[in-house]
Amino acid sequence: MAGLPPKRDTIDRKLVEQVAGLLANASSALFITGAGMSADSGLPTYRGVGGLYDRKLTEDALPIETVLSGPMMAQRPELVWKYIHDVELACRHATPNRGHEILALIGERIARTVVFTQNVDGFHRTAGSKRVIAIHGDVHDLRCTGCDWKKTVADYSTLSFPPTCPRCGSVVRPDVVLFGEPLPERAFQDFEAEVARGFDIVFLIGTSALFPYVARPVLLAKSEGVPTIEINPATTDLSDVVDFRFASTAKHALRALWIAFKSKNVMATRLGR
Repeated sequence: MAGLPPKRDTIDRKLVEQVAGLLANASSALFITGAGMSADSGLPTYRGVGGLYDRKLTEDALPIETVLSGPMMAQRPELVWKYIHDVELACRHATPNRGHEILALIGERIARTVVFTQNVDGFHRTAGSKRVIAIHGDVHDLRCTGCDWKKTVADYSTLSFPPTCPRCGSVVRPDVVLFGEPLPERAFQDFEAEVARGFDIVFLIGTSALFPYVARPVLLAKSEGVPTIEINPATTDLSDVVDFRFASTAKHALRALWIAFKSKNVMATRLGR
């Protein structure tokens, strides 16, 4: 009906208490995040490499997978930068939300906390999470295509497009994974090493987990009896696999979990556990 306030997420309090208890007893935690994590910051959910596009063709009449690709960066870097700039502008006018902040706060209380994100907005890093593996890179990190020059920028406001390296004059690119490019070897190896060590609890937040390297840690944890939790208003292929599921936005579910977790964490500290 017209005039009614928008419907808020409803959170099962018993579920919150149960998951918060598991989290409070964990000494290690893995949080796998996707586009839904940043949706509460005002960024549209997106597919692939940090694009904000669900349309099939760009205004240049090319599929976004073609425009934001490795071959296009080599052939027409100015076209790639045109659309990467759109991504950066969306990030520039948004900020980390409470969900990002809560993951950083949890990281201060659980000694080994790893955030594995597919997002390129850099919000986990800005919010204060210490151990972040951004498997698709970060739009704020730049690197030269001709030498080892690198730089992290707050935004693109001072860049010309395409930017060139101050050292060798080659084209500079954002250090993100474009379509058709392999995952960064070091980041992937770091993540594989963390997964091999194992975790006490694994969260899947705001991602459809379509990529095998995203789904595998959840499936592995499940097979080893490690609690797995999904936070996503939409159902995914793993919704029937995980042990606990919040059909909610990331910010809303994490806020409820944080309140309950703090209470249990303080109680455990008082009891000397």
